Amino acid sequence: MLKRLILVVAVLGLLVGAGGFWLLWLGSGPTAGPHRVLVKEGQTLRSIVSDMEENGIIPGNADTYRVMARLFGSSDPIQAGEFEIPAGASGAEVLDILQHGRPVVRLLTIPEGMPSILVQEKLAAIPELTGDAPLPAEGSVLPNSYDWQTGETRAAVLKRMTDAMEKTLQAEWAKKSSDSIVRSPGEAIILASIVEKETGKASERPMVAGVLSNRIRIGMALGADATTIYPLTKGKPLGRMIRRSELAADNGYNTRRMRGLPVGPITNPGRDSIAAVLNPAKTDALYYVADGTGGHVFARTLAEHNSNVAKWRAYRKAKGI
Repeated sequence: MLKRLILVVAVLGLLVGAGGFWLLWLGSGPTAGPHRVLVKEGQTLRSIVSDMEENGIIPGNADTYRVMARLFGSSDPIQAGEFEIPAGASGAEVLDILQHGRPVVRLLTIPEGMPSILVQEKLAAIPELTGDAPLPAEGSVLPNSYDWQTGETRAAVLKRMTDAMEKTLQAEWAKKSSDSIVRSPGEAIILASIVEKETGKASERPMVAGVLSNRIRIGMALGADATTIYPLTKGKPLGRMIRRSELAADNGYNTRRMRGLPVGPITNPGRDSIAAVLNPAKTDALYYVADGTGGHVFARTLAEHNSNVAKWRAYRKAKGI
């Protein structure tokens, strides 16, 4: 009789203990939060649970949580990445987030016309990324917003940018019109990079591409100051006027001195600029000058252009520029 009583008490004790574990597993967790949990590639729940206890993320202690997870949780492995655990999350919810939740996504934005040296600096400035920041080839990065995760390599993020450019260039090249002056995807990127620098007005890009295409077609120098500056700064602002000696330099980029395209891109052009050089506006214009609105006024003849330049100078003088 005594043995039977002891057995009953033991069973009841186990049931009560299991019930307590069950309530602890499903009940609300610590009220502080939200918290971020970083899971590195190859880590297991066992290897991170002590850190979660120390940071007040899980109910109970680490040993108790391991037992509860083994008894009541899924056997699926936890994912690598950074995860956000909300305040009050139960033990069950914490495990489910680590196993099946979506990692925290952060965005890195590369604006249109950002040169590769600044892309490299942007990648290097994110402390949560790992590894060296490679310098991408000029014109190889597609301006856009890219997601990244804590612990990811800078090289991996950059590869998404260059893969996006290759895919975009391939798609736009397939739509190339017979009016386009470029003979290869590489030439398209070079000319698109100049269009990107010559106008910040999206609606003007096909027209600027048309003017530049006309100049190449008749053997006229492109005369784009941005190409002259590029060898000096690698795309960063010059911060001063261009010197006469620089305008006379023979370096493969100076389109005031040479005819045709420079030897390489001068920035990373966006999709619209690439599309513009592959489908330029049909125009007889050979010149353009700023009009004071952020855009340009276009001209067919040098006389018209000189008149437009005079108006631009008068506008600047009146504005005290």
